[in-house]
Formats: sequence, C-alpha cells, structure tokens
Amino acid sequence: MPSPAGGIFTTDMKYILASASPRRKELLSQILPSFDVVPATGEEKVNMSLFPDRMACALAEHKCDEVFEKYPSATVIGCDTIVVFGNEILGKPKDRDDAKRTLKMLSGKTHSVITGVCVRNRYNKLVDFDRTEVKFNVLTDEFIDLYVAGGSPLDKAGSYGIQDGGVVKEYFGNYTNVVGLPLPLIKKLLGKISEDI
Repeated sequence: MPSPAGGIFTTDMKYILASASPRRKELLSQILPSFDVVPATGEEKVNMSLFPDRMACALAEHKCDEVFEKYPSATVIGCDTIVVFGNEILGKPKDRDDAKRTLKMLSGKTHSVITGVCVRNRYNKLVDFDRTEVKFNVLTDEFIDLYVAGGSPLDKAGSYGIQDGGVVKEYFGNYTNVVGLPLPLIKKLLGKISEDI
C-alpha cells in the first residue's frame, strides 16, 4: 500500500502512537498506512516554570520516551496539547463544573492551542510544536449547559472540541493542531527521522 503522505515513510518500520485519543488515531491514519496504539500511562509531571510551548514539548517527550523504552525498535510518536488563555494553562476539566467555568471564561475571546510533538526511534529523537489561535463564539449559559451535559468537553484540553459545532467562531493556523495532532508537523518530523533509517 503506498503511503498517503507521498511514500516518505518506510513500510517495514513499526510505528506507535503513544496516545489513547481516538481523534489522534483517526488523524494519524490519514498519513500512516499502519501503526499501533500504546498509550503512555505514567503520571504527567508539569514544570510550571516552562513557557507553554516548552511545557507541551516536555509532556510530549515524556510520553514518547515512556513508550519507546518498551518498544525500542519502533518509531514512537508522542503528543500533548495544552490550551493557553492569558497566563492560565487549561488542561482537561476536573469535572462538569470546571468545564462550564472554562467555557464561560473563553466565550467570545481568543486563546492559543499548542501541541508538542516528539518522534523517536533508535537513531534519533525530534521534538517540536505547533500553535493555533482560536476565537470562540459568544456562548450562552444554555448552550454551555447542554454542551457539557453531552459529555464531549470532559476529555479535552480547554473543555471543547473544535470539531463540535457552535463553539469556535474562527481559527488562525492549523485545524488538526487544535484536534490534537498537527499533521503537517507530524509529516515533517516523520520524514526527517526516516532519513536516518
């Protein structure tokens, strides 16, 4: 099977996505013909003194390294997405009330979505990030209540999915980055790391 990305990835190399996210799995399948999913299970340790882009990269690297230690013959892809609003870093909500608080805070305003990516094999390790600016629609309390009741915001950084209707007004940058897997960056890193195979 030819690679949808233009044949830059070797077919005999085993690829692993170090994430349990069904959205990341779906996106990665657009550029890789086959890969395994092995979520990182270790505790995420965040150094709050880092700049947000460095923090996202450090978290992605931690996930990638954890899975690579178990599968050193594979090429492992680790990602971590954070949402930044003002000086606050917004992860996944603790509960429904936390999700509602976040959505009300972001309503009608612009925030940044940063995804750190780490790709590692036995020859090399590459780390980079992508950033997208996202502006919300003005969200009514009724919309927020219904949206949170539906459950979609509860497993997402920033308490929303860009693919969910009614939330996002516009964005500046890469759409797949906001979903959690910046495909142009993934393609670039996989192409670069494959050169050493």
